[in-house]
Amino acid sequence: MPLRIPDKLPAIDILMRENIFVMDNSRATTQDIRPLRIVVLNLMPLKITTETDLIRLLSNTPLQLEVSFMKLQSHTPKNTPIAHMMSFYEDFATMRNQKFDGMIVTGAPVEHLPFEEVSYWDEVTEIFEWAKTHVTSTLYICWAAQAGLYYHYGIAKHPLKEKMFGVFEQTPLLPLLPIFRGFDNHFNMPHSRHTEVRREDISQNEALTLVVESEYSGVGMVMARGGREFFIMGHLEYAPNTLDTEFKRDWGKRTDVSLPQHYYPNNDPTQPPLVTWRAHANLLFSNWINYYVYQETPYNINDIK
Repeated sequence: MPLRIPDKLPAIDILMRENIFVMDNSRATTQDIRPLRIVVLNLMPLKITTETDLIRLLSNTPLQLEVSFMKLQSHTPKNTPIAHMMSFYEDFATMRNQKFDGMIVTGAPVEHLPFEEVSYWDEVTEIFEWAKTHVTSTLYICWAAQAGLYYHYGIAKHPLKEKMFGVFEQTPLLPLLPIFRGFDNHFNMPHSRHTEVRREDISQNEALTLVVESEYSGVGMVMARGGREFFIMGHLEYAPNTLDTEFKRDWGKRTDVSLPQHYYPNNDPTQPPLVTWRAHANLLFSNWINYYVYQETPYNINDIK
């Protein structure tokens, strides 16, 4: 089943060249099917890149999805044309009376700041609160995952001595949980962050369940409210060249930049990166849509263990 996305969104041409079936709104109006409504709060600076990455993953489901994009009134992006934002994004204020089946909140390049010092903190936390009653299941990614855990559950973030940068092996701790249906014993996930949340803080909060962990990168994924909230510390949505672009952008310009680990063959940045996470990324997003967005079933952890 195709995705239903806004007419003329740049991602359409890119994904059609990848043989991914997408359908713009003009064609979708002829379909007598109630699509699942997914809203993306896109806080990443390169909006078009993130849109394409997420739509690529959302496309791998037999269910029809209608994808909308939300923006903040309290923040004006500097790296995306205003015309693009005006054409494809709506302010939260105009969407707050709507309900959605699923929501994705992306990372943001503000992790060096205390949460309360982020210029749009008040608005973004208002959206976090709104999602509890207006969204069936929400995926929080990277900075948004840390921000969501802090706002909803009081979990602090902690600075890392060195940037967590590369692709790291993850272990599902509850492999029978539907979000991991079809997963192997281990899977890889890209990371690019300077802060972390800690296992001991998660384990002390009865409302939270640690569901993915890594020997090297630590907490990988946390679940709350029976699957109505997932907090993912890495970037399964990343395209093959995203870490490469980030590394080559910052190399020689910043003192905290090192080679991304487990990414280039033989650690040689002149070679194309190894893509080792895409299959599990597709599977996780498909499972989320099927079992937590579409079937709307909260899962009792005690029944899964």
